[in-house]
Amino acid sequence: MTEAARAAAADPTGAQGAHPAPLALDGVPHGQPILDRLVALLDLEKIEENIFRGVSPSISPTRVFGGQVAGQALVAAGRTVPSERKVHSLHAYFIRGGDPRVPIVYEVDRIRDGRSFTTRRVVAVQHGKAIFSLSASFQVVEEGLEHATEMPKVPAPETLPTYAERTAPYREQLKAWATMPRPIDVRYVTDPPWVSKDSGPREQANNQVWMRADGKVPDDDLLHVCLLAYCSDMTLLDGVLARHGLNWGSDGVIGASLDHAMWFHRPFRADEWLLYDCVSPSASGGRGLATGRFFSADGQLVATVVQEGLMRLATESPL
Repeated sequence: MTEAARAAAADPTGAQGAHPAPLALDGVPHGQPILDRLVALLDLEKIEENIFRGVSPSISPTRVFGGQVAGQALVAAGRTVPSERKVHSLHAYFIRGGDPRVPIVYEVDRIRDGRSFTTRRVVAVQHGKAIFSLSASFQVVEEGLEHATEMPKVPAPETLPTYAERTAPYREQLKAWATMPRPIDVRYVTDPPWVSKDSGPREQANNQVWMRADGKVPDDDLLHVCLLAYCSDMTLLDGVLARHGLNWGSDGVIGASLDHAMWFHRPFRADEWLLYDCVSPSASGGRGLATGRFFSADGQLVATVVQEGLMRLATESPL
């Protein structure tokens, strides 16, 4: 791994650096040092032509966060594509839960280099088995037709409680998720599932949050896209839970990302506020489907996301 990635994995809280990370009101590290560690984790080590290696932070859930492996896989793909070609879509499958204790090897297949489009396929491997696969398409910048749906009217992010303030009454219920370092500033517009479950099922439920990288991100277009891929796996399936008035874990819901698709429509910066508007059109067969739209603060639609996730009750058989 790179030296920066090694340091980020060993010290995810930022406590040992020259400039220790600031603490939120609940004592959890956040801000630029924590964001820098996430950026370092996305800086994959090239170990051979078309082969890269990434790591996970030492403080992790029981499996690798899906947004991390998606972001790292997209980095691997992008490292084999000329910088003037921008990511416009990705399609991915989560095959096995990743082990955060060991490195992940990313193998890139250069499918096609055309006049306008470039296609790459990436397989993430641990313990000799594929855990994730991604196909991504890159395009030269072109002019064409323009239209987009309007952004919902929502309160400005600065008027909303911080994540620390929002989760304060629920820290025991949220457990590790309430205490992990926070590279992403998240402000809930609608109630999160651990709150909305008390109001019961809502047929037209939307899950809306403002997000931004909690610090300054270098001027690298690919990095900003990869950070958005990382963020896109956060809160997306909450829209499924809201339809049924349920919460993760405490209501016996077992979930995991199954597949994930993104389309990038317009330029954006991951360190500026983005509204993530998510809704679930369907749930069936032990799976829930969610769609999400990212809007910039000035109302531009910048990306669309679709994900299907495992949504089983604890009484059902495991994955």
